[in-house]
Amino acid sequence: MISFPALVFGVSCAFVFYVIIGYPILLRILAQTFPKPIRKADLVPSVSVVIPVMDGAQYVRRKLDSVLRLDYPQECLEILVISDGSTDATDELVAEYADRGVKLLRVPHGGKPAALNAGVPTTHNSILLLTDIRQVLEPGSLRKIVRCFADPSVGVVSGELIIRNGDNLAEENIGLYWRFESWIRNRLSDLDSMLGATGPFYAIRRELMVAMPPDTLLDDLYVPLSAFFKGFRLVVEPAAKAYDDPTSLATEFRRKVRTLAGNYQIMRQYPALLTFRNRLWLHFISYKLGRLLLPFALIAIGLTTFWLPFHWLMITALVCQAAVYGLAILDYFDGWLPETSILKRLSSVARTFVVMMVAALCALKVFVVPARTLWKPTKTRPS
Repeated sequence: MISFPALVFGVSCAFVFYVIIGYPILLRILAQTFPKPIRKADLVPSVSVVIPVMDGAQYVRRKLDSVLRLDYPQECLEILVISDGSTDATDELVAEYADRGVKLLRVPHGGKPAALNAGVPTTHNSILLLTDIRQVLEPGSLRKIVRCFADPSVGVVSGELIIRNGDNLAEENIGLYWRFESWIRNRLSDLDSMLGATGPFYAIRRELMVAMPPDTLLDDLYVPLSAFFKGFRLVVEPAAKAYDDPTSLATEFRRKVRTLAGNYQIMRQYPALLTFRNRLWLHFISYKLGRLLLPFALIAIGLTTFWLPFHWLMITALVCQAAVYGLAILDYFDGWLPETSILKRLSSVARTFVVMMVAALCALKVFVVPARTLWKPTKTRPS
């Protein structure tokens, strides 16, 4: 007879394996077996490029220069920068581009969703390209994105966000984590739809744009999911590239707390995600909800290890857990391990994993603090 602690241990181990390894394998098989190609064609619709920003002076010139270099007819482009109560030189720098067709809208500081709510109605074109201030766009990226709108089933198209190489293992691991996330999003797109959009760089049909509650944490889920539940696809165009700078693990931790808290919030905003009205129900449960529950499964494994019926199994489980958490702690003390050592490579991965799990636990703050307090500026190291 299997004891209750042993049953909890086994189920938790199976859950962790499924979320981290099993689901990606299943997703790859499904995407290869049941692909849903996008019908693309050369189009030149009118596009409004909308850039919300708050205190982004260090990125303004780099961003606007990349937008103005887009391989797209200038007469079909409208460029709007929405300054969300900026207190640095952002407004003055944007104003320098007025003679090149860049419009500036100043709004009181209220957060990105409120800025988009205020700015989007002032634009006029049929496609909205929503992009953040930091990311640099490839010249051909917009043409590649709009080709997907030749398919009438497509409502939202995300570009491919490339994180530049970091200077240390921590930054490299964040980049590796993002590439894994991008791989999952691309496979979901092959199958049907992403469960949202790539926030710093995506386009949407104007008629599908909706206003957001001002405290929305994930505008790149709230807006696309509205289109998704109207029957449209949310897809990725991997050939449309934007580039971002690497971030530190501490910055990624704060960002992850917000995005995971946003997943709790989005389930409250779209309860149909948890029902069979969601045509990607299995994927939402396995991917989004699974990530939220992962740290609880790890805690359950740790607590039940001491009640395992077989001594060898208990020792093995303890050694494995001690190795992961011990390496993470060792990595916390910078300088203890040479950056080029094999042990450092293992400890850096362990620390990144543990930090992500702690972020998932901290995301529970969304139930006890105002959602807006979870917004933190993302700091990058220009490269």
